[in-house]
Amino acid sequence: MDQTPINRAYSLPPGRALEICEQIEDAILGHRVRPGMKLPEDEVGETFGVSRTVARTALQALAHGGLVTIERNRGAFVSTPSVREAQEVFEARTLVEPRIARLAAKAMSDEALARLQEHIDAEHDALEKGEMGLALSLSGAFHLAIAEIASQNILTQILHSLISRSSLAIALYGQRADAACESHSHHALLTAFEHKDEESAEQIMKSHIVDLHSGLNLSERKTSERSLSDVFSPPSK
Repeated sequence: MDQTPINRAYSLPPGRALEICEQIEDAILGHRVRPGMKLPEDEVGETFGVSRTVARTALQALAHGGLVTIERNRGAFVSTPSVREAQEVFEARTLVEPRIARLAAKAMSDEALARLQEHIDAEHDALEKGEMGLALSLSGAFHLAIAEIASQNILTQILHSLISRSSLAIALYGQRADAACESHSHHALLTAFEHKDEESAEQIMKSHIVDLHSGLNLSERKTSERSLSDVFSPPSK
């Protein structure tokens, strides 16, 4: 299956700028690009083989989505959520996702169940291989797939932003290695969906998000000294 089946929400036409947004977002979701990393236009351009104009367009779109902060006279940086912002992101997910789960349970089909099972299988495979970054990305994709099954376009767009921003919060404040990959909760959700149990799906999702929130240590920040070129350079042989 596609390893990054995330529903995108950038106001960009198809092209290199959109592709750069998606690749940087995937790296953020997989915790390869971390909060506070500087994203100079020239380095973005060199890394992805585009002009500074295209790089600037991509960075501005990421900034509009809350994943990048552009500071006057300093340039672009991967956003560093404050304690309050991290709390608000998870509080918003606690409000939005249980409702999405209820609607998804009502709309669930055998085909949709099979799609969710594929997500879980791929996540387990990544975890067994020690590919934690990919597992984190797939975990976010699982939540977005539920929103898509619920046929809630506006909520899916909102959730897309919340999941990306919560990934930054987890990278910065997470205190558990499995902070974004509570696979037992995903299994429990799948069981509720299989039985079209709307109440259980809603409650399981609420507990799941609360548990993710509780995995944050909002007194400690973790940063990285890696550069964008380090992240996207081909692995040495």
